[in-house]
Amino acid sequence: MTKTPKEILKNVFGFDSFKTLQGEVIDHAVAGGDALILMPTGGGKSLCYQIPALCREGVGVVVSPLIALMRDQVEALNQLGVRAEVLNSSLTKVQIREVEQKLLKGLLDLVYVSPEKLLTEGFLNQLSQCKLSLFAIDEAHCVSQWGHDFRPEYLKLSALKDRFAHIPRLALTATADGPTRKDIIERLDLKDGRLFISGFDRPNIKYTIVSKDNSKHKLLKFIEDNHVGDSGIVYCLSRARVEATAKWLMEEGFKALHYHAGMDKFHRQTNQDKFLKEEGIIMVATIAFGMGIDKPDVRFVAHLDLPKSLESYYQETGRAGRDGLKSAAWLAYGLEDVAKISNFIESSNAKESQKRIERQKLDALLGYCETTRCRRQVLLEYFDEKLPDPCGNCDTCLEPVKCFDATVATQKALSCVYRTEERFGASYVIDVLLGNDTERITNFGHHKISTFGVGKEYSRDQWRSIFRQLVAKRLLLVDIEGHGGYRLGENCKPIFRGEETVLLREESFSKKTGRSKDKKSKKQKTHTTLSNKEDETLFQTLRAHRLELASEQKVPPFVIFHDTTLLEMAQTKPTTISEFGQLSGVGKAKLERYADSFLVVIKTSP
Repeated sequence: MTKTPKEILKNVFGFDSFKTLQGEVIDHAVAGGDALILMPTGGGKSLCYQIPALCREGVGVVVSPLIALMRDQVEALNQLGVRAEVLNSSLTKVQIREVEQKLLKGLLDLVYVSPEKLLTEGFLNQLSQCKLSLFAIDEAHCVSQWGHDFRPEYLKLSALKDRFAHIPRLALTATADGPTRKDIIERLDLKDGRLFISGFDRPNIKYTIVSKDNSKHKLLKFIEDNHVGDSGIVYCLSRARVEATAKWLMEEGFKALHYHAGMDKFHRQTNQDKFLKEEGIIMVATIAFGMGIDKPDVRFVAHLDLPKSLESYYQETGRAGRDGLKSAAWLAYGLEDVAKISNFIESSNAKESQKRIERQKLDALLGYCETTRCRRQVLLEYFDEKLPDPCGNCDTCLEPVKCFDATVATQKALSCVYRTEERFGASYVIDVLLGNDTERITNFGHHKISTFGVGKEYSRDQWRSIFRQLVAKRLLLVDIEGHGGYRLGENCKPIFRGEETVLLREESFSKKTGRSKDKKSKKQKTHTTLSNKEDETLFQTLRAHRLELASEQKVPPFVIFHDTTLLEMAQTKPTTISEFGQLSGVGKAKLERYADSFLVVIKTSP
């Protein structure tokens, strides 16, 4: 096997050139340097340690938090002819011994291990007897308590520097704000290493946020209009909502599965495997699902509940479109979400300093949801990255937001919260503003206050939108101790005095309509760049052939070839082995294994 990065890139992985920063990172790692590497999902992080491991003498040890991620990576590497294995709790004792023997004999290029396995004294002793090329710590944000997915076992990984002082260590993550980056560097003792930050932008993902009223109907319309037959992920906050949503989607004619931490291990694994190995499945899940799920053809990620931070949102939406093809991120957001997340923060056992950071993160998320600017610009600014021009691929760009002077409406809302003694949530206060003489309002005597009935010029939905935006602007605060009631923010006084104008989003509220009766007969949407029917027909035929091969080998279809490779195949229609070998993503091993059968499909396709 050739040993230069460029040669390995072409001969093993089938690519002609490195993506942004990949080459620089790889050269640094090959030279034996430590590094923290921040790259977006789909940005090619894996190559940043896989190629150096193949260039350097010895075995590369990859620390990964999830069994699914390890298995998928190893299956993909084996397809490329790379000697890779996993060591984790999914193996039998016999299988573990077999892998360990390969490791000790120098018969592996890469071994993937859990942090728990890595840090056992027995395994560390085994590694001491091996020639090691590098350590790669994937999902490195798990080491930080400021990160969105803290894992206590990651804290012990700093021991690697003491025990293997001369072995390069690469920490990799797709998302980390400033405090999290500093925490990773400190906790993994990477102070002498380099920091590589690639751009966070995922231009192929379209970002859309809708109000939470009729959220299920809106989700259904989103899928039917754009993603029939596509693989997707729908995130929900609670296990009960996950199961109910999956059942409802199945009733609506979709292939849907559910996933959450309350399921037994067998059913979780079964559903995850189906999602990875079959096409067109929608996985409805809590955030327990996803980290390390490297399925490149997920075409949409939808949130029926608000994520807890912009980091979480970026990480979760980043599971869409890892192959670079058109994909979507869709979020339904409402006032109740704010109360739930605020409650999580305040009721946790975290230190006050950490709670303060979590509150700031929630504020940043709310600002993103309510922005009238390009969403992509706001999202990237959070990660200290500037996008000079609006993206043209988010809802606020495609349908510029109309604003209205909401100063008077804001004064009415704030005054009503004040006159109802800062004790009640949105529904109650809106009832007062609308002049609804309910039994509860009468009992509290709020039918007699000056703000009763002063807000009849707006509908309930419009008032909910106003309140949601006032919370995002921190003119109203959710009082957790007051069971989700509102209290006035510190910056309200200039509004009351008429010294400041308040501009808010003007939202349209569509009435719920019936779903189309011909749902199952709707044509699958394509997300390709193919311009004619002949190429599209060939592409679908190639996908069917890929699925057949994958089923025979019991591996996910994308392990054989990504959709991007099949697209190029459908467009160029290679007729020889040599032409097939020029396709992106076709290295020597895949050329030998698959070229003949795919060339037959191309030749015989009408």
